[in-house]
Amino acid sequence: MALASVNTKAKGLPEGGKARRVYLHLHEEILRGVHAVGAVLPGEQKLAVTLDVSRVTIRRALDALEEEGLIERRAGSGTTVCAPKAYPSMAADFNTLMPQLVEMGQNTTARLLSFSYGAAPGAVAAALGLSEQARVQAAVRLRLVEGEPFSHLTTWVPEEIAQNYTEAELATTPLFRLLERSGVKVDAAHQTVSATLASPDVAEVLGVSIGAPLLSLDRVVKDAEGQGVEYLSALYRPDMFKLEMALTRVGAGKTRHWEPVINPARKEAAE
Repeated sequence: MALASVNTKAKGLPEGGKARRVYLHLHEEILRGVHAVGAVLPGEQKLAVTLDVSRVTIRRALDALEEEGLIERRAGSGTTVCAPKAYPSMAADFNTLMPQLVEMGQNTTARLLSFSYGAAPGAVAAALGLSEQARVQAAVRLRLVEGEPFSHLTTWVPEEIAQNYTEAELATTPLFRLLERSGVKVDAAHQTVSATLASPDVAEVLGVSIGAPLLSLDRVVKDAEGQGVEYLSALYRPDMFKLEMALTRVGAGKTRHWEPVINPARKEAAE
């Protein structure tokens, strides 16, 4: 999986708390694909009304986004979303991550923050192999350990699968178990781990400062036919969650290299 660096230089943040909140809100939406590359953002006045701030605040946030290269503003053409800058990345494969997350879902509690049906963001639809007209069930959950929030989870599941469980069940049962109960034969998953900054809404429920660093994990789960059945976007507090990997040296001579050690018990728990 790709482990990408995140630009957190102070000069990229606008002056003023409100401007920073708007900047982080729009920054996350652009990176998540809510506003697709080439799309035109709402005008300054509409953004000011929607986000309940002044136009001056909106301009400061847009200035910072433009400096970062995420938007382009032209007189008469509006504000256009640009492709995010590609940062250097390195390959990593955390083979035991999936069973650990399944076990985590069984040993922690969750609070359902939102539950709805509708169209998926473009990036999510593409990852799941869905058409633009396909509907998904979107849910946002807060996961807690000993009553302390440590992860913010957003999931998208195709409507025909999600109709097999209720909102109440999702609030009390790990999604992975609900998918299995629905007859889904999970076969493979692809995960990416990176870092991001806490937007205002996420910071509020996780109990961290706006702009605080978070560990970000995106996972696409597919069934035996290769069809996407779940897209997970998870944000973790780094002071409460960390990734570890045990390695062993194998091979001989020039082919000697490091390989991860897979815990058989954890592997069986996920199967």
